[in-house]
Formats: sequence, structure tokens, C-alpha cells
Amino acid sequence: MLLFDQNLSPELPRRLSDVFPGSRHVREIGLEKSDDEEVWRAAAAAGLCIVSKDSDFQEKSVLSGAPPKILWIQRGNCSTEDILSLLRDRQQDLLAPRCSRLESLRATAGKRSC
Repeated sequence: MLLFDQNLSPELPRRLSDVFPGSRHVREIGLEKSDDEEVWRAAAAAGLCIVSKDSDFQEKSVLSGAPPKILWIQRGNCSTEDILSLLRDRQQDLLAPRCSRLESLRATAGKRSC
């Protein structure tokens, strides 16, 4: 379902397992020291959506398209609790059929888009 980038807490997959089962963190699959291209290929092969605060994956999605899907969290310096709340609040948007070919979702305060 979701693959959390190195810049996000490795606790997120466990804490979101009720709403995003099967989610992983790059550390769990041995990609914590991998470059973006390796993470991209692994996510695409496994059918996972990359969740990151870095713009690198969003930029690559513009150039290469999906898969994988990208969830680019644009919240600046925020806590793990903020990320948990954001993803729980946006669960329906992320799972909606209209987002099935999502290339980039900007998860900013007060904005909803697919």
C-alpha cells in the first residue's frame, strides 16, 4: 500500500496498519541507504505508493509518470503525530478510484486534491 521514505518515522507503517495494511518503511525492506531510483523501482515493482517529504519523488513523477504513485507531504517541519493525522484524515481521498493513477498528491493544510 504505502512505502514511507527515510525522512519519515519508521513507526508510521505499524501505527497506520488499521487503515493502510501492508504499508512498509524503507528500513524494513533494506532500502534505508538506497538512492531514490532504487526506492522508485522497488515501489513500482511492489505496487506501493511512495510517501515522502522530499520533492525528489514528485519531480521524478512529473518526468516519468506513474507507477509508482507519490504522496508528497508538504508540511514543513511537523511531528509524526501530524503525519498520522493527515494520512488518517485523507484516507478516503487516497483510496478513491479517481486517484488510482495518482502521480502526485499534495497533502497541505486545508487543501484536498488528487
